[in-house]
Amino acid sequence: LRGCIGVVEADTPLGDSVARCAAGAALQDPRFAPMRAADLSQLQIEISLLTKPEPIAINAIEIGRHGLIVVSGDRRGLLLPQVAVEHNLDREKFLSETCRKAHLLRDAWRDARTQILGFTCDVFGDPEVQSEPETVGTRVQGGNAPQNKNPRDVESRGPEKPSLV
Repeated sequence: LRGCIGVVEADTPLGDSVARCAAGAALQDPRFAPMRAADLSQLQIEISLLTKPEPIAINAIEIGRHGLIVVSGDRRGLLLPQVAVEHNLDREKFLSETCRKAHLLRDAWRDARTQILGFTCDVFGDPEVQSEPETVGTRVQGGNAPQNKNPRDVESRGPEKPSLV
């Protein structure tokens, strides 16, 4: 991972959001040095298109299917479904790591005032980045799906705007 920037509540067309977030991830993620031209040959891209986040019961969280957002006060943390799979997290550790990302205590998810939201993703990316499709929801490898050749072609899931992370 060299960069990860996205939007949860999109206010621009999906294609514009993808371009802006890709540039931000490559050049502005404060956790990493900006990419250089020499890095481009090693570049792999993965785009996660989120469903609308909705409240989710702790016991309904499925590792590899659901991503999480925790919100407490003005703090908010988001982890994609892939993170739990890649780091072999169980449900409680996934919740704890999402809290940590929000700069909350790891057990803040147990507090009734903490909101826990779940979502699923359609993931698009280079074939080298993909894991087994059934472990992380719907994946479109290499952008070669018959009807969805790129994220601009993805139909909305309803009246809400899709989220991009």
